[in-house]
Amino acid sequence: MFYGPRPVPAPHHRDGSTLPLALVLAGLLLSGCDMTENDGNDSPDSTAVNSQEARSGLPDAGTATTEEAVAAVKEVSSEIHRSTGVPGKASEPGPGVKQCEGKDPDTYFTVYHPWNFAPQKPDDIDVAMENLKERLNTGGWVTKQLYHDNSPHKALNLIADNDAKKVSVWIVQYSEDATPSLGINVTSGCYRVPEGETVII
Repeated sequence: MFYGPRPVPAPHHRDGSTLPLALVLAGLLLSGCDMTENDGNDSPDSTAVNSQEARSGLPDAGTATTEEAVAAVKEVSSEIHRSTGVPGKASEPGPGVKQCEGKDPDTYFTVYHPWNFAPQKPDDIDVAMENLKERLNTGGWVTKQLYHDNSPHKALNLIADNDAKKVSVWIVQYSEDATPSLGINVTSGCYRVPEGETVII
């Protein structure tokens, strides 16, 4: 993934708790890592994550108003929603805007969108995740990591990047919840507002 150490909201359990933010901010795209699947049902090696967290800054996502960038991230989230391939409901609210670390907060910003997807039929949670695993290796998407975390239920995590769109997604499968769902977090690179405009947060 192409993210530096600045945390963004992580995918949420339906009870409101979050997963460790370091997994979203691993910097995989900058390091050029390939997809990995951890057969030991553990999260990525902590030394590697810490090393990647030492990277600073986000990749350049181009020039856009905050409204344009938010719309682009919303469209990515909608694409992911459609790619689940099963009926279900997405949670609110929509994307948020925050400053890019180490850059002029009036000029540079990034967009993040954490949300949940709950299939209408609980048994469709596995189908939705399988569809996303397939989709997020096509159309400019590259899966960077696929692993089971250290939570009690060993939730399946998928991290994928789209370099052309300068976005990344982190998906966590909560199969054992009372209402099975996917925790999804879409985050962008660092945008610059057009000349004469300022960031609106």
